[in-house]
Amino acid sequence: MQLSAPAPAEMQPLELVDREVPEPAPGEVRVVVEVCGVCRTDLHVVEGDLEPRMPHVIPGHQVVGRVDAVNGAGPLEIGQRVGVAWLNRACGGCRFCARGAENLCLAPRFTGWDRDGGYAEQVTVPAEFAYPLLDAAEARSVAPLLCAGIIGYRAWKTAGVAPGGRLGVWGFGGSAHITLQVAQHHGCEVYVFSRGGAHRELAEELGAVWVGDSFDPSPRPLDGAILFAPAGELVRPALAALDRGATLAVAGIHLSDVPPLDYQAHLFQERVLRSVTANTRADGRELLALAAEIPIQTETHAYPLEQANQALIDLKQDRVRGAAVLEIG
Repeated sequence: MQLSAPAPAEMQPLELVDREVPEPAPGEVRVVVEVCGVCRTDLHVVEGDLEPRMPHVIPGHQVVGRVDAVNGAGPLEIGQRVGVAWLNRACGGCRFCARGAENLCLAPRFTGWDRDGGYAEQVTVPAEFAYPLLDAAEARSVAPLLCAGIIGYRAWKTAGVAPGGRLGVWGFGGSAHITLQVAQHHGCEVYVFSRGGAHRELAEELGAVWVGDSFDPSPRPLDGAILFAPAGELVRPALAALDRGATLAVAGIHLSDVPPLDYQAHLFQERVLRSVTANTRADGRELLALAAEIPIQTETHAYPLEQANQALIDLKQDRVRGAAVLEIG
């Protein structure tokens, strides 16, 4: 399913085409795709919120599949199950990579934006940026972990809520329903602010201690918060809900304009507003290990590959409970 030209999802800008089977470059592997998660970042690529980086790109960056070709010696073998995530390559030589912050790399490449992603039968990826996965894991359940889970995990770390603390979550979709389980595993109370009925129901089922509307005041001061919804107008109520010294982590590659902030109401008492940018491979490895330990249960709704446009429309209109995935192989 390639992007002919960016357009609103309702115009169904993805088209089903036949292409040559991709060949892995030196140091890469080719993966036969079983499942690919549908992410809000895919929606931003398709609708042009993220400026196009290559013509006729194939979106998708939450890929679960099996290696069927290897170009060069490396850690992966044919037949091995792997995951392919958003960060497709980092330069390894810039000042940020040198200090272990490859998520801030000056010359990164991203799956489904800079190069073709997983809304397809095959995808190629640098072997060093693929995650080995257990054969026994259900592909449909694992796929959301590869971006929604990883980004949520990094956002949870950024928010800095200590075990037993109170975490606020604005927007309750694919990332949030995973992050809630991580926070609960560490003894945190989770307060969910969401406009959608189905999302609220899922939050309650997963054990959120309080669930309300996006603009409702928090019943208690929060020790940290995460904004998953790409809505800048939610920054103000989220900051206002923070206790002294707490952090609001904005977990998205795109955010609508943030209204003016009032220093006393939103930032004073050392409240912190901080973005979360991409992820490191260490984040991914940590999250996948933690997901097996907890174990994290993902809520998914599956679509066939040819219904990728509909999956994006449903995601945009908040009709997906949990995470959407495309079943391909």
